[in-house]
Amino acid sequence: MPISCRINHFRRVVLAAGHGTLNDQDVFTYQKTVWSRKDIAGYDELMDMTEVQKIVPPSTARIRQLAEVASKMESSNSASKFAILAPTDEAYGYGRMFKAFRAYQDGETRNVEVFRTKQEVMGFLGLAGLTWEQIIQESV
Repeated sequence: MPISCRINHFRRVVLAAGHGTLNDQDVFTYQKTVWSRKDIAGYDELMDMTEVQKIVPPSTARIRQLAEVASKMESSNSASKFAILAPTDEAYGYGRMFKAFRAYQDGETRNVEVFRTKQEVMGFLGLAGLTWEQIIQESV
C-alpha cells in the first residue's frame, strides 16, 4: 500500500506515511478510507513523505479537488492541525499547493503547514520533547 497509517489515540494524531511511487488516487483513497472514521474526528494529522521515491504528477485540478474533499470530511467544530513532512522539493511544492487550496475552502478550520524536518513537525503538532519512536510506539 503506497500510504500506511497508524493512529495515536493518546496524542490524538494520525500518522500517515507515503512509500515508493505515489499517485493522486492513492491520496484520495487514503483520505476517504481513514478520514471517514468517526473515532478520529478532530485529530491532528501528519503526512510523512520521506519514503516517497516518486510522485506521479497530479493536475492542479486534482489537488484542488483533494483539498475540497478533505475539507468537507473535516469535523466542522475542529481546529486540528495537518503537518506535511516533505523533505524533497517536489513533495514540498505539492504540499504547498494543497495548503493554498485548502485555505480557501468555505468554513476551513484546519491549520495546514508544510515542513522539511521532523523537528519542525513535532513542534507544530505540540509534540516537542518526544521522540519520533515514542509517537510510533504509542500508536496502533
